[in-house]
Amino acid sequence: MPSLNLTPLAHLRLTTHFIPSHAHLPNTTPHSHPLLIYHRVYPRTTHPSALESHLLTNALTPQWRYTMYSTTHYHSTTHEVLCAYQGRATLLFGGEQNPGRVEVEVCAGDMVVVPAGVGHRLLEDRGEEGEFMMVGAYPRGCSWDMCYGKEGEEEKARRVGGVGWFELDPLYGEDGPVLWGREELE
Repeated sequence: MPSLNLTPLAHLRLTTHFIPSHAHLPNTTPHSHPLLIYHRVYPRTTHPSALESHLLTNALTPQWRYTMYSTTHYHSTTHEVLCAYQGRATLLFGGEQNPGRVEVEVCAGDMVVVPAGVGHRLLEDRGEEGEFMMVGAYPRGCSWDMCYGKEGEEEKARRVGGVGWFELDPLYGEDGPVLWGREELE
């Protein structure tokens, strides 16, 4: 499998979002790790198996190829890495009613790091090139759960702050935005 042709780190276009808790969605408040979007970080034509192989080298376990659920949900047990490989879509992070929510268009070639607790959902598949598809991966040894920001999930929401952060950047390994401090990201 050929190596992934990544944008040099010095030229990476990165957006970061600290999303406040809202209603029963913890978002980034409990741990202060931002939502990270790496724009056009690999070629749009990258095959999902190349992404999966690369993620494995950086202590992640790819677990699925799919689009994003259209219902707001979050994971209380792990962070999530989403590598878009087909189409484009508008995604919503933080919850529909949250004044601090983030709506963003993501397309093939983009990677999103969704910290534990951040509500996320598909708003619109905008793919003229085909259905929006991603590889979903999680830090090695972690398993994901499904939480919906509803009453009765308070214990799961409290767990979010204790989820350990990444040891390697999902794409850049020992360097990269996931490992940078808050000052470098703002």
